[in-house]
Amino acid sequence: MAQAKIEEQLLKIKKEGEEREAQRRAQKSGFTYLNLAISPIEIDALNLVPEEEARRLGVAPLEFKKPDLALAISDPDSSETKEFIQKLEGQGYKLKVFVASLSGLEHAWSFYKFVPKEAPKITGRVDIKTAKLEELSQRLTDLKSIREEISSFLVSGAETGELLEIIFGGALAARASDIHFEPEETKIKLRFRIDGLLHDISDDTPLEVYPLLVSRVKLLASLKINVQNEPQDGRFTINLEKYEIESRISIIPAEYGETIVIRILDPRIIQVELKDLGLRKDDLTIVEKELKEPNGMVLNTGPTGAGKTTTLYAFLRFVKKPEIKIITIEDPIEYHLDGIEQTQVEPGTGYTFVKGLSSIMRQDPDIILVGEIRDQETVGIALQAALTGHLVFSTVHANSAAGAVPRLLDLGARPQSIGPALNLVIAQRLVRRLCDNCKMPQPITPDLKNKIKKFLTNLPERVDRSDFEEIKIFIHRGCSQCHNLGYKGRVGIFELLEVGDEMENLITQNASEPVIHEFAIKQGMTTLWQDGILKVISGVTSFEEVEKATGPLKF
Repeated sequence: MAQAKIEEQLLKIKKEGEEREAQRRAQKSGFTYLNLAISPIEIDALNLVPEEEARRLGVAPLEFKKPDLALAISDPDSSETKEFIQKLEGQGYKLKVFVASLSGLEHAWSFYKFVPKEAPKITGRVDIKTAKLEELSQRLTDLKSIREEISSFLVSGAETGELLEIIFGGALAARASDIHFEPEETKIKLRFRIDGLLHDISDDTPLEVYPLLVSRVKLLASLKINVQNEPQDGRFTINLEKYEIESRISIIPAEYGETIVIRILDPRIIQVELKDLGLRKDDLTIVEKELKEPNGMVLNTGPTGAGKTTTLYAFLRFVKKPEIKIITIEDPIEYHLDGIEQTQVEPGTGYTFVKGLSSIMRQDPDIILVGEIRDQETVGIALQAALTGHLVFSTVHANSAAGAVPRLLDLGARPQSIGPALNLVIAQRLVRRLCDNCKMPQPITPDLKNKIKKFLTNLPERVDRSDFEEIKIFIHRGCSQCHNLGYKGRVGIFELLEVGDEMENLITQNASEPVIHEFAIKQGMTTLWQDGILKVISGVTSFEEVEKATGPLKF
């Protein structure tokens, strides 16, 4: 034990001496010294110089943003190194040269093992053949089979790229929206988020495999491989033969390693028409009427993950026509829509919601989508746009439709502007759909039947009760079509607050949220929990799902 400590100390002294010598060479040559042990190294940059040549010349490319190239060298006086620098400059590279120690260069060269041997492997794409995906979908019929497939690959010692392909294929087969890699003290946990809930998939990924998985994901997302103590965000594409799926990557440092979350942005999920959102016939009529208005604002409220983006995109598809111009400003653009101009905020360059919205107003749009209203300037411009001949769609964080008004006031909007500008406020949540293939009717107690009948009696007149003459309630069971979860997909529950003359007067008078809520109910608004109950007795979802979304039921 003592001998090992002595050797460790000697090695440390040797490296410190190498770094001092590198500093001396840098000072003598006029170049900047760089400690490569603590400096970021880009794999794409390493790919510019073959490893064998880099080692022979004593150089390492560190960062490349065309035409700028950062290059570390060991010996500034070497004629071969000087010739190599001249060669790069002759090829149009603008060089920034650093002097590093040999041990530092050895550290940089160790990352060559992550440089793919074939160029297509670093294009930021995971290619999964349609036949392969279909085969996985047929074979991986439940979460158990997905777990077994991944475990068998771990046992077989499969290559990292192949293992990731199986993980992505399993996630797509299970209709997962997110993949979570969570390092723990002795293992790595893998979880899929399916229909809003996280499910454990694997917890037997060996610790020694995980760095390779992390590096592979970073490669795909063009992130820095040797940076592990700061958050990184990126994107890559899962390339299928018929369409592409974008993936957003978030990596953060954690106690036992880096945690990765991969958001799967499947374009098929967003292709939801207005009629398929889950709006009842009477609510759908109101929404369609408001979307045909030439100006005003339609606001969507709800927490993160409530399906607001899907709803707004359904609005855009409904109103899209060749003769009108639609522009969006989003943070970020998650899905691309044909025939619509989409812009993305870039705070680093100063392109914020405020600046973007101001610029959009000069582009002569008919309809504007603002991803989120989150500050005083944005709310002011958005309301002004709604008052000056534009139809504006946006979101704001509030717990109810009535809560959107005080939220706008908190952001600095004037009540005199909110009332005239607002056409409609929608609050929504998502609940899981019962699987149509395996849901089972359950007996209804006399007490519950009486409560439901009373509930139906108290609903607004515009709700069609003809569909509920025979009350049926279903429970989940589980089958191969829903991966034995009992649920398949999600559907929205909604409450719609219409802003007519009387409601406008209330808002202008700075009425409180409870007053606005009560008045909306008198006008005929169906609340979130009421819409949820209607979906339960329509056989769409369960009481448990509605309670999770809205809280205790108020029978």
